[in-house]
Amino acid sequence: MREHGTGRTHLRWAALAAAGALALTACGGGAEKEPRAPQGGTVSPGVELPRLDGEKLQVAAVWTGPEQENFTKVLKEFEKRTGASVTFVPAQDPIVTFLGTKIAGGAPPDVALLPQVGALVSAVENKWAQPVGPEAQAQLDKNYSAGWKSLGAVGGTQYGVYYKAANKSLIWYNAKAFEAAGVKPPKTWKELITAADTLSASGTPAVSVAGADGWTLTDWFENIYLSQAGPEKYDQLAKHEIKWTDDSVKQALTTLGELFGRKDFLAGGTSGALATEFPKSVTQTFTGGDRPAAAMVFEGDFVAVNIGQTEAKIGEDALVFPFPAVGAKAPVVSGGDVAVALKPSKGAQALLTFLASADAAQIQAREGGFVSPNKAVDPAAYPNDIQRDIAKALIAAGDDFRFDMSDQAPAAFGGTPGAGEWKALQDFLANPSDVAGTQAKLEADAAKAYGN
Repeated sequence: MREHGTGRTHLRWAALAAAGALALTACGGGAEKEPRAPQGGTVSPGVELPRLDGEKLQVAAVWTGPEQENFTKVLKEFEKRTGASVTFVPAQDPIVTFLGTKIAGGAPPDVALLPQVGALVSAVENKWAQPVGPEAQAQLDKNYSAGWKSLGAVGGTQYGVYYKAANKSLIWYNAKAFEAAGVKPPKTWKELITAADTLSASGTPAVSVAGADGWTLTDWFENIYLSQAGPEKYDQLAKHEIKWTDDSVKQALTTLGELFGRKDFLAGGTSGALATEFPKSVTQTFTGGDRPAAAMVFEGDFVAVNIGQTEAKIGEDALVFPFPAVGAKAPVVSGGDVAVALKPSKGAQALLTFLASADAAQIQAREGGFVSPNKAVDPAAYPNDIQRDIAKALIAAGDDFRFDMSDQAPAAFGGTPGAGEWKALQDFLANPSDVAGTQAKLEADAAKAYGN
């Protein structure tokens, strides 16, 4: 199952690490007060779409809050250009289970945005997904690198359009908290632990951890593992070619335990971290004046969406640095959401065409907290220098990245709340000293999900 989504394009990783580091070196400075691109949801049409007057479409995704609101603006533009009526359907994780229920009931959405490569493979294997049509394929060929196209293909057939990407190797920090403690952005894991100790001693817990959402914990592990074990081991573990009882996993969990094992480092302590969902992990880091709940929060560029719900200004109050190097090189882990047609309709294919164009991506880019792998997106569409530089680094790197490991796994292991990797790492956060027990749980669940 995994060979469709993992290692199909043995993508190098050092170039994006270098590009990301270069792009973020300037992120300590101020961002522009106003976006360079004009505001509003309308852009000059660059892609031709058919008239779909009277056609009704449903689009499903797991997005909520501001992310859902921003994507809805993209759908409104599609409605304006085609005459179709589009309804957003909020989905739940695991999305494969959600879609299976809809399909079994005879009411699948026309298009779904899948947050895992494993979910795309499942959709194809279940014969739910429709191949990409010629118009959408033309946009993909024009606007996307081979690596991103390959991630949307299964068995050599193109099924998906990667509409949204993510750099999941970023740590966002409260500038005032760092300044008050006299802390500088760390470049290595050892420096991160030292900084965390200084910050916590100053009265502000170092890190806001979204332990209630298991997917964030997988991202912590993956960044440490990629940097410490290296890209070849990363690919092997992603395909379950090596076991989770491997010594490399032991080393990564032990390293992660250096942070998770210090209750004073965590906002709310261990129990607080386990009760904190992702949106709150961000907002509590950038509220509270000079006494926020935490000084920093780890996650991707999409953190900017949640910072936007606070009064903090990105580039002034909210700054960012690359995930520190644990081994020889700093890690860069990417994620993304792939659009797939679930009905053989003209409307579904037209929406895929639109999502593969720069027109759609530029609408959401202007809203912030969004990065597109589409090469044709004008960098000026991004609302500040930080997000603009993150996007430029992604495009400049081409095919040089590693995709989120848990997103490549079967959903039963890497994408299900309360089960598999998500649950095992939540248990590890609760008891970071139990490295061997965590490895045993991870391996048992992985072997069952991968079938080997």
